[in-house]
Amino acid sequence: MCGQVEETSKHIVLEFLQDHSKVACASQVLLLHLGFHINTKDFSGMHMSSFFGLEKTMHYQLENGAKPDSEDSNGLTPLSWAAAFGHEAVVRLLVTKVDVEINSKDHTYSRTPLSWASANGHEAVVSLLVAQNNIDTDTKDSNGQTPLSWAAAKGHETVVKLLMARSDVNANSKDSNGRSPLSWAAANGHEAVVRLLVARDDIDSEVNLKDHKFNWTPLLFASKNGHEAVVRLLLARDNIDANLKDKNGVTPLSWAAANGDEAVVRQLVAKDNVDTNLKDKYGRTPLLKAAANGHEAVVRLLLARDDIEVNSKDLTYGWTPLLWAAENGHKAVVRLLVARDEIKAHSKEDNS
Repeated sequence: MCGQVEETSKHIVLEFLQDHSKVACASQVLLLHLGFHINTKDFSGMHMSSFFGLEKTMHYQLENGAKPDSEDSNGLTPLSWAAAFGHEAVVRLLVTKVDVEINSKDHTYSRTPLSWASANGHEAVVSLLVAQNNIDTDTKDSNGQTPLSWAAAKGHETVVKLLMARSDVNANSKDSNGRSPLSWAAANGHEAVVRLLVARDDIDSEVNLKDHKFNWTPLLFASKNGHEAVVRLLLARDNIDANLKDKNGVTPLSWAAANGDEAVVRQLVAKDNVDTNLKDKYGRTPLLKAAANGHEAVVRLLLARDDIEVNSKDLTYGWTPLLWAAENGHKAVVRLLVARDEIKAHSKEDNS
């Protein structure tokens, strides 16, 4: 009796999945409900089974002539969908098929199944895929990001380990904006991933790498975004240049000071080779920015440095840190500054 029910159920399911119009209509409603705004015109029954991770159903489909490597209108194969959603059993089934292209790329982002699995942190699927003899572990998508770059950006430590264990993975690969896996991990504050990357011997030349868009180094990204633990890891590198500027002349210390990030500023000013007086293209020093924004704790840290210049003027108005603090009503900062012997309380506008 049970066998008869199973056969009947299998027949009903297969009949539905083999009806292209029904699958396209159902998938359109389903994917829209889940927030996927994609064209489901060529979304097949195999794609639907992959989406839900229906391994047993997929066996039935394959036994009845379903194509294991069909593409939907976006160029995504069943393997791509299964990998993206972490359906290990379905991936295991599909990679055994000789007519499945394991390195297939979609039409929108040029991403492979490994790229999708890596970005989404599906460790078991990544482990399965990298074990395949014909896998391309270092292929780039339309933005130049590799699977490792995606995993690092999302902070998937175990996936990063799996990928870096491969000799054919370039840990220093650059995307279209000149960003490396280290740059992405540092920017997003993924301490564990940064630790893995900086421990590599081949990462030496990359710790000071600037991106093409903002000229930001990994340390600039981490400092601007307030990732203290990452800043600490990067500063521990002997070859780190903590004074490198972005395209507007802003240093890591300047970003942290402007943001009032006491913890990051503390890490930076503790390094003797960090220049506390470097100016951006507007002539603003870290002290001036901290004073203008009323960040008392940061101002105190900067004033503790023997080499700090308290009377530096910007290029826009010729104002000093004291004038900016007074203008913006930051009384506590004003008190800190006027207590300095070298402070010159002069007129607001030197150039008037």
